[in-house]
Amino acid sequence: MELININQLVSAVIYSIIGIVIFVVMFTMIDWISPKDLWGEIAEKQNTAMAILAGLVGLGICIIIASAIH
Repeated sequence: MELININQLVSAVIYSIIGIVIFVVMFTMIDWISPKDLWGEIAEKQNTAMAILAGLVGLGICIIIASAIH
């Protein structure tokens, strides 16, 4: 009995890479569209609300990607 199916492992790695690439592209677009400098607000000004918003946007993008791939 084979414990690891190579085809399933390769598929999981490919889908993971595709998901990560889509996430990075979408998050970069959200950062580009936002009226303020996202990383400047979070790092320099310690804007907690902006950090929470960025985290929730990232989580939302990940949920959409996971649903589309699944």
